[in-house]
Amino acid sequence: MASSTLPISQSRHFSAPRRPSPSPFSAFLGTHRLLLLRRPRVVAGNWLRLRALVVKATTTEMPKRQTPGRAGGFVDEMRAVAMKLHTRDQAKEGEKEPDSPPVSKWEPSVDGYLRFLVDNKLVYDTLETIVQKAAYPCYAEFRNTGLERSENLVQDLEWFKDQGHTIPEPSVGASYARYLEELSEKNPQAFICHFYNIYFAHSAGGRMIGRKVAEKILDSKELQFYKWDGDLSQLLQNVRDKLNRVASSWSREEKDHCLEETEKSFKYSGEILRLILS
Repeated sequence: MASSTLPISQSRHFSAPRRPSPSPFSAFLGTHRLLLLRRPRVVAGNWLRLRALVVKATTTEMPKRQTPGRAGGFVDEMRAVAMKLHTRDQAKEGEKEPDSPPVSKWEPSVDGYLRFLVDNKLVYDTLETIVQKAAYPCYAEFRNTGLERSENLVQDLEWFKDQGHTIPEPSVGASYARYLEELSEKNPQAFICHFYNIYFAHSAGGRMIGRKVAEKILDSKELQFYKWDGDLSQLLQNVRDKLNRVASSWSREEKDHCLEETEKSFKYSGEILRLILS
């Protein structure tokens, strides 16, 4: 009886039923689906590699969400250093011991307030001239920011003059203006520190001081010094962005040098502020 067995080369080919083509979504997942859905073997090396993959996907590949209205970056470092130089009654982050009574207990005079405004005008004139001349190209970033105060102070001093007051000559502000001019020519990081602290301090605590002083000696009149055209919060945010952009090219050493200048900025500004009580 002949064998019914055929040579392998002549055997009939039996194939398994065809599986349906994968959907586009399944094709996209590919091996990623296997990694995510298949339970990994309990092997230390495999588990650690899978864990590292998940951690990378949820950290380095996902953008950080910033707090609305905050610029982040180097500006946050500048702010943190400045806040520590406040007293606890001025800011919750403050670490400095108070060396004068709180603003609510001040006894300002019109003559002292005029000295304060005159010296501030000289300082703001100096800042605006420096950024216009731009001894360093980065200064040009800060032209026409909307935070400028010189023209507003001109209007305020004219108002005082119309009320019969004599406008004094600058005093302690003159030495600060000279210092800023010298600094801007040779030390841009230190100058930027003063620029930031002067403008941002005035937009925050400076406004509160202006309001308290006006209540006591100006029948609550709001001076132009404390008014801005447009949305102040947006103007400040625009300048924060510019500061971060400028500082992004600095080395860590240059950034630290900028931060180290903060205390000197507070010293000069404090001398002008105390004129209100003179």
